Amino acid sequence: MRARVLVRPKAGILDPQGQAVERALPALGFQGVRNVHVGRLIELDVEDPERLPEMCDRLLTNPLIEDWEIEEGGIEEPR
Repeated sequence: MRARVLVRPKAGILDPQGQAVERALPALGFQGVRNVHVGRLIELDVEDPERLPEMCDRLLTNPLIEDWEIEEGGIEEPR
């Protein structure tokens, strides 16, 4: 099965990349953007999707500072 793990900083955790993007967008003419957060996308094929939460907690994320969400199946091809 193909799965995506979306990883983002937890609420209240400093996100310097998100802050840099938020400051840069108005300079490029994109107004009205707030609360930018930069995270990661991890795509993987797994035989046992029941183990994905354990993989996230033990290796794919830092559970102290990151939240994660699993999207299973129905993954579109990149554009």
